[in-house]
Amino acid sequence: MMATRPISSAAAGAAGRALLPALLSKPYPAVMGILNVTPDSFSDGGQFIAPEQALAQARKLVADGADIIDIGAESTRPYGSQQPVSADAEMNRLEPVLADVVALGVPVSIDSMKSEVVAWALDRGAAIANDVWGLQRDSGMAPLVAARGVPVIVMHNRERADPAIDIMQDIAAFFARSLDIATKAGISSDKVVLDPGIGFGKTQEQSMRVLARLSELDAFGLPVLIGASRKRFISTVVPSEPRERIGGSIAAHLIAAQNGARIIRAHDVVETVQALRVAAAIRKQQ
Repeated sequence: MMATRPISSAAAGAAGRALLPALLSKPYPAVMGILNVTPDSFSDGGQFIAPEQALAQARKLVADGADIIDIGAESTRPYGSQQPVSADAEMNRLEPVLADVVALGVPVSIDSMKSEVVAWALDRGAAIANDVWGLQRDSGMAPLVAARGVPVIVMHNRERADPAIDIMQDIAAFFARSLDIATKAGISSDKVVLDPGIGFGKTQEQSMRVLARLSELDAFGLPVLIGASRKRFISTVVPSEPRERIGGSIAAHLIAAQNGARIIRAHDVVETVQALRVAAAIRKQQ
C-alpha cells in the first residue's frame, strides 16, 4: 500500500461546501474535462497512459476552459467488455500524475467505484468523488464521502440493458436508493450531483430517451451531470467512430443543457465550452 499524505477532514469539508455552488453559479453548465489514464477506454484508451502525456492533456483541458478535470484509471467501458483492475493498479496509474494535475488549480474529481482509491485520491487533493455505481457497489463509499465532506456524483448504472423497461422509472428508483444510502451515511443533499449514466446499462434508444426526458429528474431538486461525449448512440444516427462524434456530442449536450443539466462531461472541451456559451448568449436575447 502506498503512503498517504492526508488532508484534514475539516479542511476538505470547508472546501467542499464552497466548491459545488461555485461550479453551478455560471449562466451555462460547468464543463468537466475527461482524463483517462487507462489503456482501454472506449474513446481514447492508451492515449494518456504515459504520465507526461496525461499531464499535457490536463494542461490542455484547463487551457480549453474545463471547470473540472475528471481523472480515472479504470475503464468502465459503457458498452461491456470491461476489464476490472485492482485498487493498487488504479493507484499505480494515478500516482505519477495526480499531484501535478491537482496543482493546475482546477478542481479534480476522481472517477472510481472503489472507496479505497477515492480515499487515496482525496488525500492527494482530489475534491470530488465520481462513483459510476451511485454508492450502491462499494459499501464503504458513502461513509467515506460523508466523512470527507466532499461532493459526490451519483451515476445510474445497470449490469445489462433491458429494452422492455421504462428507463426513466428505473433511473428514478435507482436514485431513490442511492439518496437513501447517502442520507443514512450522513451525506448532505447539497453535496450530491445526479448522473443518469448515458450509455451505461441502456440501449442506444434509451440513452437518447434519457436526454429527451431529462427534465423529469428535476423532481429530485439536485443538479444533474450529463456525459454523452462520443457515446455510441451517436453512431446509430450518423455512423461514426468515437473521435468522429464531436458534432453529435455537442448536439446531445446542448439538448441536455436546455433540459436542465448543470455539468457537462466531455472529451472535446474547447468545442463544448464554446457551444454552451454561445447557446446561453442566444437564450439571453429571448
